[in-house]
Amino acid sequence: MKRAFKFRFYPTNVQAAELSRTFGCVRKVYNMALAAPTEAWTQRQERVNYNATSAMLTAWKKTESLAFLSEVSSVPLQRALRHLPGASSNFWRKRAKYPRFKSKKKSRDSAEYTTSAFRYRDGRLTLAKMAEPLDIVWSRPLPDSASPSTVTVSRDAAGRWFVSMLCDDLGVKPLPRVDTAVGIDAGITSLVTLSTGQKITNPKHERRDRERLAKAQRELARKAKGFANREKARRKVARVHARIADRRRDFLHKLTTRLVRENQTVVIEDLTVRNMLKNKRLARAVSDASWAELRTMLEYKCAWYGRDLVTIDRWFPSSKPCSVCGIIAAKMPLNVREWECDCGAVHDRDVNAARNILAAGLAVAACGDGVRPQRSTPDGQSSMKQEVVPPQRTRAAAQPRG
Repeated sequence: MKRAFKFRFYPTNVQAAELSRTFGCVRKVYNMALAAPTEAWTQRQERVNYNATSAMLTAWKKTESLAFLSEVSSVPLQRALRHLPGASSNFWRKRAKYPRFKSKKKSRDSAEYTTSAFRYRDGRLTLAKMAEPLDIVWSRPLPDSASPSTVTVSRDAAGRWFVSMLCDDLGVKPLPRVDTAVGIDAGITSLVTLSTGQKITNPKHERRDRERLAKAQRELARKAKGFANREKARRKVARVHARIADRRRDFLHKLTTRLVRENQTVVIEDLTVRNMLKNKRLARAVSDASWAELRTMLEYKCAWYGRDLVTIDRWFPSSKPCSVCGIIAAKMPLNVREWECDCGAVHDRDVNAARNILAAGLAVAACGDGVRPQRSTPDGQSSMKQEVVPPQRTRAAAQPRG
């Protein structure tokens, strides 16, 4: 299995200058190649593929105005051209927006090297056009006898340098099967509530550093554009954002790894986070919770370790059915955090939702049953009872939705 290992490194002044030039050339070639198909179709009704853009790159290097493209390694420039067809394909298949031009200030600085443009020996990585190896902080060892097939060098907004090595990792194997399954209900007060009754508190990393971020942003707003002090202030803001993102990512990695290792089947909801971010009152809290990244981690880790990930329909009313008898409440306002069913069961709203998510996911995995209860069942009962009656009593708690 291919796996990327990302490390931080500290380049020398010469290396930093070389990489900065490479980033600029990659950005220039990508933007010119992105504009070429539009010009060719508008003027000559011709289509442009990778071979055509590769020939254009050769011609660009021979011109006086673009002769600087020959000063850097040609491999990152060719890799930039390779990425364009995939971006266009994703657009026509409606999986992404149309490719945008790279910006010097907003786009991520990166350059991709293949085996012909770097040398990796005895734990030392040397890139093309460089005499010395990179000073990499090896936070973890590479797999035994691993040899990188692709190396990607990047620099984030905070000025930190990273190198990502794509290797074959033979250590990623399916875990021994277990008989446990878990349903996950995502929230804000509690990041996730498990069907076992456990609630994982939301660390709220952005809220914890909100004062520091606001102070850095105020200092940035007072700096005049075009001066070095503004760049220093911008870096300070970027470092606060990087600190928040790193802590959030570390927490999600630990949480998802534990869930995948302890359970054979993981059931989640198909949440439309993009639409939730349109809610001005909840957008900041939803972004801080990072539910989309949580789902992404669960998806690839379940694939790595041979676990089953079941995603139920986003319209499934997980909070309304009683997880004991199956009776569905007619109404369940957001301020109702606990309620009691006619059968006598007292439910915590989030725990009950997680248990219903688990039951629906197991029904889908077992028999392909629908996960959204129907109001009538002419062909017989589904895997969940369908009766709709209001709950006997409700108790509203003075706390936000969790």
